[in-house]
Amino acid sequence: MELGIKGRWAVVCAASKGLGKGCAMALAQEGVNLVINARNSETLATTAQQLKALNPSIEVVTVAGDIGDAQVRAAVLEACPQVDILINNNGGPPPGDFRDWSRSDWLKALEANMITPIELIKATVDGMSERGFGRVVNITSGAVKAPIDVLGLSNGARSGLTGFIAGLSRQPQLVSRNVTINNLLPGPFETERLESALASEANISGHSLKDVTEKRLSGVPAGRFGTAEEFGAFCAFICSQHAGYMTGQNFLLDGGSYPGTF
Repeated sequence: MELGIKGRWAVVCAASKGLGKGCAMALAQEGVNLVINARNSETLATTAQQLKALNPSIEVVTVAGDIGDAQVRAAVLEACPQVDILINNNGGPPPGDFRDWSRSDWLKALEANMITPIELIKATVDGMSERGFGRVVNITSGAVKAPIDVLGLSNGARSGLTGFIAGLSRQPQLVSRNVTINNLLPGPFETERLESALASEANISGHSLKDVTEKRLSGVPAGRFGTAEEFGAFCAFICSQHAGYMTGQNFLLDGGSYPGTF
């Protein structure tokens, strides 16, 4: 399918690895010019080279730094001639027990996983509306649909963003001007974050990594973890010219793990 986004510009946050990189790769293959961001400048530069190799015709600009920092956000936006597509993504806060979290812990989680994407959306959607095209995709978590007890910080911050998007995405001045805002909710995907979580669980429980992994897989009807490539492909479709009538939605990609009807 021709997605109709060749030549457009996209900002992809946390794009040097994992799901963010998967999205950047899919957009690159569709001919989208990219401004990519991540904390590690060396990893980011390597990713930029890989993206250019996928499609030598596109431009790829890198801006290293924590996207939660206002100066980094400003640099990312300044590096992009016009933001047609915005992929909001950031690392999640650590697991734990809410009894151990301070006010500072909550504020950090909210800043990273709720306020930062809202600030980027605020800076870009009106321009999208004026030009008559815009796609915003927020990478949140399957925990928004089915909360995970040890990920309370993430549950709270990402659910707050989800509630905000539910209202914003339906503003007539945006959606009537072909600007959509949707959320992607990943379940277990083959990423460093999942590997780290499984290793941590194995260490705490005293079980082997193999046993912990098999237990996690037993809850996935698909019988496997997802890949960054298929996640990116779905993201690219949501960003396409064909997706203009779809906004304010939460797309759960979890291999069938969530057992509910709605």
